[in-house]
Amino acid sequence: LTVLNAGRRYLKAEDLSGKVFVTSGLGGMSGAQAKAAVIAGCVGIIAEVDEAALLKRHKQGWLMEISNNLDHCIARLREARKNKIALSLGYHGNVVDLWERLVHELDTTGELLVDLGSDQTSCHNPFSGGYYPVQLGFEEGKQLLSSNPGKFRVLVQESLKRHVAAINKLADKGMFFWDYGNAFLLEAQRAGADVAKKGGDKTEFRYPSYVQHIMG
Repeated sequence: LTVLNAGRRYLKAEDLSGKVFVTSGLGGMSGAQAKAAVIAGCVGIIAEVDEAALLKRHKQGWLMEISNNLDHCIARLREARKNKIALSLGYHGNVVDLWERLVHELDTTGELLVDLGSDQTSCHNPFSGGYYPVQLGFEEGKQLLSSNPGKFRVLVQESLKRHVAAINKLADKGMFFWDYGNAFLLEAQRAGADVAKKGGDKTEFRYPSYVQHIMG
């Protein structure tokens, strides 16, 4: 319902075939995103750093494909988008790399390859393993979290700033992004990312919340 209503509200589309939804998280609360994309009929690319979570969703049948190669992900995205095939593709890697690759495609080809975007990393708990920084691999990140949580925190906040910068570039060209109630925008703001609503007060963000704007 969230994905369908986002399409209705922001794309003015009842039919999401050929539309692309990019997000992250295939764990407990976020695991249904892949299934939702296919039910809605769109192309869903969901990033996840933890291979165990990806394999679990694939085994369940909730996730159709898995890839750790961004070139392959972009090729599959283009193919499914062109042929209007419903697809859920799990990218085994950091969502920041995925967002930055989509910016690169926009910069080099002029093509905006994503229509809808969100995030379901556990940003209510970003410094204890809920969000892994793009600068490190998953295992490296776990080791740093254990050995030097202060440094881990710094890297998380740097990563959040890169995360938002990429989303902002794509949103400026017409992608519609929303907050999925996971404190992503709040933690990004605390990290110094550009998420404030222009002309709004300190509690207003440039992107909507799914609760008020989509489900409401």
